[in-house]
Amino acid sequence: MTSWKHKIRVGDLADSQKLEARCRKCGHIHYLTREAICTSPEREFLYIDELERETVCRARGCRGPVRLSMVRLDELSGFVGGLA
Repeated sequence: MTSWKHKIRVGDLADSQKLEARCRKCGHIHYLTREAICTSPEREFLYIDELERETVCRARGCRGPVRLSMVRLDELSGFVGGLA
């Protein structure tokens, strides 16, 4: 089974797009941007699942594995319809 993490590369992310990294060990959350990930040019070609495998928790002393997920940037809008 392939997921979105196998199809999207770091270079495909928009400049404003963020990835949420949640630690599987301690639950700490930190956010990654494309700029922070691409510290060297070849990292732009990493798939998200590869990035997930090499990213570790930033919490003090933890360094546990993380789960990456996309952060939605679009604004939420309420239900506009109704009864006439």
